[in-house]
Amino acid sequence: MTMVDRRRRSVRTALVAEALRVALAGRAQGDPGLDIVDLGGGTGGFAVPLAVEGHRVTVVDPSPDALASLERRASDEGVSALIRGVQGDAAELPGLAGESSADAVLCHGVLEVVDDPVQALQAMASVLREGGVLSLLVAQRNAVVLARALAGHLAEARVALQDPDGRWGATDPMPRRYDEASITAQLADAGFTVHTVHGVRTFADLVPSAFVDAEPGAAESLAELERAASQHPAFRALATQLHILATR
Repeated sequence: MTMVDRRRRSVRTALVAEALRVALAGRAQGDPGLDIVDLGGGTGGFAVPLAVEGHRVTVVDPSPDALASLERRASDEGVSALIRGVQGDAAELPGLAGESSADAVLCHGVLEVVDDPVQALQAMASVLREGGVLSLLVAQRNAVVLARALAGHLAEARVALQDPDGRWGATDPMPRRYDEASITAQLADAGFTVHTVHGVRTFADLVPSAFVDAEPGAAESLAELERAASQHPAFRALATQLHILATR
């Protein structure tokens, strides 16, 4: 990964990590370590830093290769005792993690690709203890409409705008995307109470990499711009992703 890739990735994930840290602190109330389930957590991009902070994290992921990388990463950081990798998917979550076993569940970039998102949300709700935190990150429809239009694919932009799943065509690799109204309604149906909604990657996917790489302080300025726009309704509606914090 190049330096600019690392900077851009940091900008993309910083807001989510900050909001999650605040939510977990509110849940912990002095408890040095929470029980966290990271659904689709892969190689541990969120799980390992959480374990470093003292939380106990179970990563449920269908990929054995990702789980092997998770194990190596946890070992390198000295937190192997706090991380458990389990092969499986959303449908198996209650059996793998245990019902009412978690103080928090992370579901980042997963709800778009599961076979049954309604069932997946219900599974996450069953795993959480009362008052537990759900950190949900989903792809947003409006962003792909804008992206396809800016790329000159106007017909695909119109299809994405009108398609119930926000897809721009049969070859679109993303099974579904959401808007704020649709995802918050699904969360309510699953028994969640939504507390905050942030826009993520409003500008990070649009600013040229060459600028972020070459201009001193550009990555920091981009991160500050993302932070300022994340809760602004007009810009949140154009973000690539929505980050939602909810409780059961």
